[in-house]
Amino acid sequence: MTVIPETGAETLGRQESRAWKKLKSNKIAIFGFAMVMFFIVIAVLAPVLPIADPNATSWTAIRQPPSAAHWLGTDEIGRDIFSRMIWGAQASLLAGVVSVAIAVTLGVPFGLISGYFGGWTDQIIQRMTDALLAMPFLILAIALAAFLGPSLTNAMIAIGLSAMPIFIRLTRGQVLAVKTEDYVEGARAIGLSHGKIIRRYILPNVFPPILVQATLTVATAIIAEASLSFLGLGQQPPSPSWGSMLNTAKNFLSQAPWMALWPGIAIFMVVIGFNLLGDGLRDALDPREN
Repeated sequence: MTVIPETGAETLGRQESRAWKKLKSNKIAIFGFAMVMFFIVIAVLAPVLPIADPNATSWTAIRQPPSAAHWLGTDEIGRDIFSRMIWGAQASLLAGVVSVAIAVTLGVPFGLISGYFGGWTDQIIQRMTDALLAMPFLILAIALAAFLGPSLTNAMIAIGLSAMPIFIRLTRGQVLAVKTEDYVEGARAIGLSHGKIIRRYILPNVFPPILVQATLTVATAIIAEASLSFLGLGQQPPSPSWGSMLNTAKNFLSQAPWMALWPGIAIFMVVIGFNLLGDGLRDALDPREN
């Protein structure tokens, strides 16, 4: 009777419960998760929240400090900063998540192919990856965004392509370690196709470090989107984003410092939240700790 080796998904299933228990016991990671969820909730609920129109101007309320009428003050043309902060969360979080989704969707398959098949395929993919990694992440993102044109969509594509080499290299390294395991050799011995081996045995076992890296990269992507918007290559006026709000606020630091304070704090908090969550996931999913 042929014995089918246990799939990576089945092994991963047993590890998930242990990892989840460990994650719940990590108060710092839970705090990071709460911070991330807070910003996600306000971004999702922005259209239904009873707040002012983020693009409505008031020439009688230009650069007003925080007050009962405008909780976070107003900007250079009288727009309510509180409502622009909430709507800006949509652009910043969307850019972070979509950019990483692009990077993972493109990078992981290349990493799987490179690590599993090796040979000339591996050499070609790795030399292209080396070329991309030779350029600093943010410089590459700026160059791609400038080439594609200023818009939030193009900024997300540029950030995603710039982050893709990280996931290619990470996935390849994990595959090289996993493909020599006994359960993979057993799957080959019973004649399973390469596609089934990769899907059932390789991918589930390399997924945890990819998830951790994706969580940490979201924070990097949010900073990159803010940088591109600050340079005028991301979200375009009058649509709000935290980066574009900082770009405007730099001209009024002495007259209206609150214009830069709130978006700066928001970027800091959401990035800290994703980093704390990513560190917690790394500890929880570390096989040496489970």
